Amino acid sequence: MSNINNGFFLFMFFLLLWCLVHSGTAIDPFSHSHSLETECLIKPPRSNETQGLLLLSRFVEDDSEQEWKIDGNGIIREMAQRIQLHQGNIYSFSAWVKLREGKDKNVGVVFRTENGRLVHGGEVKAKQGCWSLLKGGIVPDVSGFVDILFQSEDREVMISANNVSLKQFSKEEWKLKQDQLIEKIRKTKVRFEVTYQNKTAVKGAVISLKQTKPYFLLGCAMNFRILQSEGYRKWFASRFKITSFTNEMKWYTTEKARGQENYTLADSMLKFAEQNGILVRGHNVLWDDPKMQPSWVKKIKDPEDLMNVTLNRINSVIKRYKGKLTGWDVVNENVHWDYFEKMLGVNASSGFYNLAYKLDPDVTLFVNEYNTIENAKEVTATPIKVKKKMEEILACPGNMNIKGAIGAQGHFSPTQPNLAYMRSALDTLGSLGLPVWLTELDMPKCADQAKYMEGILREAYSHPAVKGIIIFAGPEVSGFDKLTLADKDFNNTETGDVIDKLLKEWQQKSPESQKIFVADIESEEGEVSLLHGHYNVNVSHPLMKNLSTSLSLEVTKEMGQRQVVRVVI
Repeated sequence: MSNINNGFFLFMFFLLLWCLVHSGTAIDPFSHSHSLETECLIKPPRSNETQGLLLLSRFVEDDSEQEWKIDGNGIIREMAQRIQLHQGNIYSFSAWVKLREGKDKNVGVVFRTENGRLVHGGEVKAKQGCWSLLKGGIVPDVSGFVDILFQSEDREVMISANNVSLKQFSKEEWKLKQDQLIEKIRKTKVRFEVTYQNKTAVKGAVISLKQTKPYFLLGCAMNFRILQSEGYRKWFASRFKITSFTNEMKWYTTEKARGQENYTLADSMLKFAEQNGILVRGHNVLWDDPKMQPSWVKKIKDPEDLMNVTLNRINSVIKRYKGKLTGWDVVNENVHWDYFEKMLGVNASSGFYNLAYKLDPDVTLFVNEYNTIENAKEVTATPIKVKKKMEEILACPGNMNIKGAIGAQGHFSPTQPNLAYMRSALDTLGSLGLPVWLTELDMPKCADQAKYMEGILREAYSHPAVKGIIIFAGPEVSGFDKLTLADKDFNNTETGDVIDKLLKEWQQKSPESQKIFVADIESEEGEVSLLHGHYNVNVSHPLMKNLSTSLSLEVTKEMGQRQVVRVVI
C-alpha cells in the first residue's frame, strides 16, 4: 500500500473530537490481549488506559455511526484537523473499524506529512458487521503537522470507525512500559523460606543462585569463517547459546552440482556448536525465491523432475540433522515469492511442510519472512499475510499437529525504527498463539546504530509472543559488515557493547552467582525477581558451616507472578 498510483486509495478521517488531555479512551499500545487481535466484536470496547499523552480521542456512546467512502479515484471526501507531532516522541494509534458490506478488506492507517510523504502506520483485516482493532503508530523523524488517513486495498469500500485515538509517549515513557512488561512476562517473583528439619525458621541464611539455562535466547548467526578463526570461535562461544548458519545449510551450498551433496561446512559448524552447548536453528530447507536456487535447479523446466530433486533435497537435509536442530525454515520467504508454487502447484509449500513434519515431528517449522515488522510500507509480506500463510499451511490435511512458528527476519533500515508499528506487527503475528522469533536481525551501519538496535531488541524482548532473537552479526573477521560487533582485535564496537549489556541483563552471559540474604520467613529480603529459566541454588549459613544444601530450580511463567520455594537444611 505504498501510494495512490498503485491502486490503493485513501480517504481522510473526519475528526469529530480533537483534544489535548492526559487521560481518555485510548487502547493501551502495550496491551496484549490476543482476543482483541482475533475477535471481531459487536460493539467496540473502550479502555480506561491513562498512560501516555492523549492527542486525539473519538468515541461514539450510542448506536449512531458515521461512514466514510474510499473513492475509486482516490478523492478525499472529508477534511481533518491536523495533529502536530514532535521529533523524539513515539505516537501510538488505535481505532476500531468495520465494513458496511462485502468481503474482508485490509484497512490501514497512514500519516501524511506536510511535504506529502505518506508514512504507513499499521493495518488490520476489517470485516462486515463487527469491529476489528487497528493498531499502529509513527515515530516522526522531524517535527510538524500530519493528517491521519485510512487506507484500503479496495477501490470503493465503506468504512465505519470508532474509539479512535492517538497517544504520545516520550522515549523514556516508552522504555518504562517496556521494562514493566519485561518484569511481567519474563520474570517471576520467587520467595525463599528456609527452615531446619524441625520446621523452625533459619535466620541469616544465604541463598546463591546461578542461571544454568535461560528460557529466552539472544543468539547470533555464524558463517564458515568461524572454522578458520580461533578468535572468532572463542568470541562466539563466550556469548551465545543459539545460532543459525547464514548459507552453509542452504541447497545452493550443499548440492552445487546435481547429485553431488557436500555437507562438510555445515557438519563442521554443527560440531563446533554442539561442543560448546550452542543450539542451532536450521536455515533453510528450500527457498521460494527463483533467484536463490542452485544454478542447476534453475535450468529444470519439467515439473516432475523438479519435484523429484526437491523431495530428495528435503529428505536429505532433514534426515541428516534430525533431532539436532531447534527449528527449520522449510520454505524460506514463501509469502514474497512463489517459485515452487508456480512450478509445482499452489499447495507446494503446505506439502513440503507436511513432509518435513513427517521426517522430524519434534522440530519447529517456521514461516520466515522479511519486511514484516521492520517496514510499515510493505505490501506483500505484511503481518496479516504472513499470519494467513501460516494458517493455510496448518489447515492443510495432515498439518494440524505441526509445531509451527513465525520468523520475522528484521532487516531494519539505518533510520529511526518505528517501534509503535513494530509492536502492532508483533501483536498480529502473535495472535496465532505460535512462537515468534526475530531470525535475521540487522541494520546497516549508521551513526545511531547502537541506539536503534537497543530499542529494537528491547521492543522484541518486551513482547510476550517473541520467544527468541538471532542477530546477523559478528566480529570483523566474520565478514558481517552491516552489524559488526567487534574489531579485528575483538574489541567491542559501540553496538557490540549494547549486545553484551543485554546478554548480561538477560542473564545469558554466565554472571556471578546472585546472593540473597534471608533474615527470616516473614522478611521480604528472601524474595527475588528471577528471569524464567533453570537455576542452581545453594543454601548455606555463614555461622553454621555444616548446614547447607543445593537444589535445582525451574522458574516458569506458569508459576504465576509469585512463587514460594521452601528449603529445609
